[in-house]
Amino acid sequence: MNNGQTPSDQKGSRDETAAEQADRKFDDLLQELRVSQTGVQFLFAFLLILAFQNRFADIDEFDQTVYVVTIVCCAMATILLIAPVAVHRAMSGQHRKDEIVAVSARYAQAGLGFLGLSMVGALVLALDATMTRTWAIVIALVVGAGIVTAWVLHPRTLVRRAEEGLS
Repeated sequence: MNNGQTPSDQKGSRDETAAEQADRKFDDLLQELRVSQTGVQFLFAFLLILAFQNRFADIDEFDQTVYVVTIVCCAMATILLIAPVAVHRAMSGQHRKDEIVAVSARYAQAGLGFLGLSMVGALVLALDATMTRTWAIVIALVVGAGIVTAWVLHPRTLVRRAEEGLS
C-alpha cells in the first residue's frame, strides 16, 4: 500500500470521480483488513489462553520474554488493524475520505508489521516446545523472511514495475 495509491490510480486509468475513487480505495482497504483482522484476533486469543495453561508456569525466562513481546506485538496489531474503523467513525461525513484512506493505509501497514512479528514469536514458542531452541529460532527466522518477502518486498517490486510500465 502506498498511502492508498496504486500506479493505475496515479495514471488516472479509471473513469471515476475523486470521491468515487476514495470510496473504492476505502472499500478495498476494508476487504483487506477483514482478512488480517480475523487472523490477528485468532492469534491474540490463542496467546491469551496460553498463559492460563498449567504447563505455562514451567516455561523458562527466554520463553517468558518471547511470550510477552509476542502478545504485546499481537495487541498492537489488533489495535492498528481495527483503527481504520475508529478513524472512519470520527471523520465520517466530513468529505475527507482521501485522508481517511491515507491514514487507514498507514495503520494497516503498521498492523501487518506487528502481525508478522506476532506470528514469528508464536512460532518460536510453539517450536521451542517441540524441538531444540536453535532450530526453533532458525525456522521462525526463515518464516519471518518469508513474511517480509511476501508482504513487503514483492509488493514493492510489483509497484515499481507498474510505475515503470513493465507489468
